[in-house]
Amino acid sequence: MTEAKKSLKRTLVGKVVSDKRNKTVTVLIERRVKHELYGKIVGKSSKYHAHDENNEYKLGDTIEITESRPLSKTKNWVATRLVQKAGLL
Repeated sequence: MTEAKKSLKRTLVGKVVSDKRNKTVTVLIERRVKHELYGKIVGKSSKYHAHDENNEYKLGDTIEITESRPLSKTKNWVATRLVQKAGLL
């Protein structure tokens, strides 16, 4: 039952673009979609505020975020794991 509930939560992978606030990171999610009229592939992006309890994620890190209950006015996501550390390209 618990595993079925967890799979209903959305997960996204993106890059940390701000880590200035306490226990919060701003994550930029980029995706490529086809323009509905012209058919050209265009890049779209969204920024999400994610909860980072231990302030462990830094600027430039690629992380995974998971949907959660509202934690504040703008924060509905939780940083779950580090995908790639910054500067290791």
